[in-house]
Amino acid sequence: MEKQNKELEQLAIDTVRILSADAVQKANSGHPGTAMALAPMGHVLWTKFLNYNPKNPDFANRDRFILSAGHACILQYNFLYLTGYDLSLDDIKNFRQLNSKTAGHPEYGLAPGVDVTTGPLGQGFANGVGFAIAQKHLAARYNKPGFDLFNYNIYSIVSDGDMMEGITSEAASLAGHLELGNLIYLYDDNHISIEGSTDIAFNEDVSARFRAYGWHVQDLPDVNDTHALELALINAKSESQKPSLIRVRSLIAYGSPNKSGTAGSHGSPLGADEIKLVKEFFGFDPEKSFDVPAEVLKYYNEKGARGEKTEAKWNELFAKYKEKFPELAAEYETAFAGDLPKGWADKLPVFKGSDPKMATRQASGKVLNAIAASLPNLLGGAADLAPSTETNLKEFDSFTSENRGGRNFHFGIREHAMGAILNGMALTKGLLPFGATFLQFADYMRPPIRLAAIMKISPIFVYTHDSIGLGEDGTTHQPVEHLSSLRAIPNVTVIRPADANESAFAWKVAIEKKGGPTVLVFTRQGLPILDQDKYGKAADLEKGAYVVSKESKNPDLILMATGSEVALVLQAQEKLEAEGISTRVVSMPSWELFEAQSADYKESVLPKASRKRLAVEMASPMGWHKYTTDEGDMLGMTTFGESAPADDLYKHFGFTVDNVVKRAKAIL
Repeated sequence: MEKQNKELEQLAIDTVRILSADAVQKANSGHPGTAMALAPMGHVLWTKFLNYNPKNPDFANRDRFILSAGHACILQYNFLYLTGYDLSLDDIKNFRQLNSKTAGHPEYGLAPGVDVTTGPLGQGFANGVGFAIAQKHLAARYNKPGFDLFNYNIYSIVSDGDMMEGITSEAASLAGHLELGNLIYLYDDNHISIEGSTDIAFNEDVSARFRAYGWHVQDLPDVNDTHALELALINAKSESQKPSLIRVRSLIAYGSPNKSGTAGSHGSPLGADEIKLVKEFFGFDPEKSFDVPAEVLKYYNEKGARGEKTEAKWNELFAKYKEKFPELAAEYETAFAGDLPKGWADKLPVFKGSDPKMATRQASGKVLNAIAASLPNLLGGAADLAPSTETNLKEFDSFTSENRGGRNFHFGIREHAMGAILNGMALTKGLLPFGATFLQFADYMRPPIRLAAIMKISPIFVYTHDSIGLGEDGTTHQPVEHLSSLRAIPNVTVIRPADANESAFAWKVAIEKKGGPTVLVFTRQGLPILDQDKYGKAADLEKGAYVVSKESKNPDLILMATGSEVALVLQAQEKLEAEGISTRVVSMPSWELFEAQSADYKESVLPKASRKRLAVEMASPMGWHKYTTDEGDMLGMTTFGESAPADDLYKHFGFTVDNVVKRAKAIL
């Protein structure tokens, strides 16, 4: 019987190898070699270690699996299909085709069982750290004696390419510091990249590097030794303090007589003739494609079916938990469903026009601390800039290796990893994560922002020090092109509020937002608080743009601005009106929110008949023509900034009342 089981397991592994080669060949595109090599690794994971339920891919206490080596996605698709997820053999045959569930890299929300979109190397590695943090935090908040609700692990397959990317170093360093023992990463050390052997650019001792980070490291010489893989994974699961890295040597395209161990099998189909040789090597009929022996499908289906019983037991446990801890259970159910506690928005502060000037970053901090107690799943931090970005939740502790219940995160000076970690946290249902740094450093976070937009998940990215208004720090710290570059990413909502009250509603939008990330952009410098009795209501920020100050009669001119420049154009309006020029002022904190409004509303704010318009924003003018029309103009930044006091910079670059009036008159 043991011999028969071994033979069946080997047949199952080899079936995955052949399926991988066939799918890439049919698509005439893809990466067959890694999937073929790692079939034993996938087999061990899906049959003996991963806790999952194919009938409910969102099972709350499932283990998370991340294919950071996303180019090998056909490996994951094959195991999802074989273990009983809603993925068919036809989906495998439709690999990399239009409207297929089986895209060229794993995509969250497309194929069931894919926990995160990967592909850009290093992102999945860092996402896993976010998943691990989330599990620790959920366990700290909800687990009780006898009710171990959240005890899952995060598994990932990572590649040489992942190890070369800088984001991996950032994330690995933080994971070691936080002692995330629920991370179990399998490193496919196959020594091959697109250009050939990794030796041409990469020969460091990866194991030593990760030991230095504080990881538990094991080295295995052969991925085909499934018994050694099992023992290593058992060791990793028993190591509760350190994250684990299992370095596994593999031979890319194992079984291919002419292409194994070569770069030729990394990113290209093997070719029809070579695949026939592969099939002969493994004892398959070379004339058959997508051949899945009935006993193999039955074997994997049975392994997947175990998950229904596992989830049923968890549901029974949670039912008892609800009886004993009804308030915590209700809180979790609300958060898991993506809903918000009733009345939370009533805690949003209201600022008076008579209050002293306030930077919108300071207003943001006041808002965060006013609502934090009402939103127990709101948590986040900064890349070593919490005092500057005003993102510290003052009544709550920090998340550390000793305190998993803390809600303040210290990401260190690791912006890129912070973005990807936030994505992992946001993908854990029940959490509302945010992360902050200066707007200039959004450049370091662009890949995770883009991936959040692709996945339609809703982390909140907070950026302060938003313009030349930060002054003396100079060109390297003064963002110019960043607003337009962030607005260019589909599915991202960028909000740059004009004052403290707009800042409060910006947070309301961000917290309620679903289907994509929100970018909140705040000032360093103090701004006047607009009198809500005199000007338009800040609540209209939710519409993206609104008339903040009406014209005296039919408008001769419309002034538009975002952020700190709204106060500037309001002063210009006074001068223009005094000279008999009827002027409307529009606050336009979010283009994306405005574009989502009805045509009638947009017409009420920016009438088509009023084409004399001036936009004012201390940023690149790119994109503003859509709103200024061909009869209007834009006062913006077409160069980098300078190092000087803010008031001197405003004069130098023309962001003064007199210059706005002059530019407005030139339009007329």
